[in-house]
Amino acid sequence: MGQGEPRFLVDADACPVREEILRVAGRLGLETIFISNGSRPIRPPGGRTRIVIVTDGADKADDWIADAATPTDICMTADIPLAARCLAKGAFALNFKGHPWTENNIGSALAGRAMSQHLRELGMGGGPPPMAGADKSRFLNALDAMAQAAIRRAQAAPPIRTADPPA
Repeated sequence: MGQGEPRFLVDADACPVREEILRVAGRLGLETIFISNGSRPIRPPGGRTRIVIVTDGADKADDWIADAATPTDICMTADIPLAARCLAKGAFALNFKGHPWTENNIGSALAGRAMSQHLRELGMGGGPPPMAGADKSRFLNALDAMAQAAIRRAQAAPPIRTADPPA
């Protein structure tokens, strides 16, 4: 493959769709990496799945994901600033309710997040609505479509050469 095989990079601490991710990854044979700060236990899955526990500290899992992201990876998170960082690396980004983040919508999402945070600080407004069954279905459809696009991108890209072979 070109740039490298697509992977799923999952912001795991608040991920409500682990089983759905593993189902798609298993069907497509893709590696899945769940990144966590260890605040919530994660059951070790099988297959081509890893769990990465980062050191304690704000945004350490986000930093790991953003640093690791490549143009063939799909980063899954509810964290809009992390999605923006992954997009800046050329990666795909998807929230847990099946909403793809793109260069065209991430700016307004960041602005909306800032406004919501300000309203919460003023004691107004709340968080997002809870996950519904339709959200999981939308997530599965969006993840499958995004994974297919990542696979096509990986196959179309020229191979990455890190160094010339020795003479």
